[in-house]
Amino acid sequence: MPNLLNTSQPCSGRKLRLGTRGSPLALAQARELMRRLAAAHASEPEAIEIVPIKTAGDTILHVALREAGGKGLFTKELDQALLAGAIGAGVHSAKDLPAVLPDGIAIAGYLPREDVRDAWISPLAPHPSALAAGSTIGTASLRRAAMVKRLRPDVKIALLRGNVETRLAKIEKGEAAGTLLALAGLKRLGLEAKASCVLDAREFVPAAGQGAIAVTVRSGDEAAKEFLAPVLDHATAIELAAERAFLRVIDGSCKTPIGANARLQGDMVSFHAIVLSPDGSQYFEAASSGPLTEAGFIGASAGHKLLNQIPAGFLNA
Repeated sequence: MPNLLNTSQPCSGRKLRLGTRGSPLALAQARELMRRLAAAHASEPEAIEIVPIKTAGDTILHVALREAGGKGLFTKELDQALLAGAIGAGVHSAKDLPAVLPDGIAIAGYLPREDVRDAWISPLAPHPSALAAGSTIGTASLRRAAMVKRLRPDVKIALLRGNVETRLAKIEKGEAAGTLLALAGLKRLGLEAKASCVLDAREFVPAAGQGAIAVTVRSGDEAAKEFLAPVLDHATAIELAAERAFLRVIDGSCKTPIGANARLQGDMVSFHAIVLSPDGSQYFEAASSGPLTEAGFIGASAGHKLLNQIPAGFLNA
């Protein structure tokens, strides 16, 4: 299997090939990693090649992702390219990664995390609570739909798929009264001004991994890990350790709306998670905290707390 990283001569040797989805946001994330690596290794950005890869999630637009296969739809093709040696690293929105990675794939780490909160976008209301009765909200996220329904049981939910720009255009055309998007994505695309408001993370609990860019490599590729290490963020890794441990306990691949948010404050981690019914009428929350050295345990313990609260069959409803 070819090693696509020449860490001793990153400019004159083979290029580091970064695999990514081809959406404007995914490409912006890959370019952020490219710039950071070029600065860290005092090389030209051209020494790193971005390789767009179309995933199943980019082509299946007529149904909700949960009906088409879930999170793996955005990662499978990048994993295959990585294992085949066609790319040296994969660049992902961390929230797209499944709770359990395929054999041979490892997370090298994360870039410094952006704002984790959801943004509300609407020409008709400054906040979801201000919508007219019976309004339609467009989203492809089961979590966001349930969160909105928890606040406003009267609203209708319509499927809204596509990249960030496509979804914003659909709202501008009046296809729905509003939508919710990750503030981090809007910021990375220079579209933060499109947000009507930013939603409180306690009320609208973010998806696990939201705001973080994850970098994956082949499990045994120590050269890749060494090359990437200077740009990877320790604080983000601690927060994601808690959130991903929670997902593994609660079963992050299930078709139930789940939010999870870890915050590193000094040497302590605080964690808050929620599981909802799709219509938002039932929800269960758990919180835990502890030293950063126990981040995984903190997230896992919150997962077990929730499992003890949730009625039988709730996660599979």
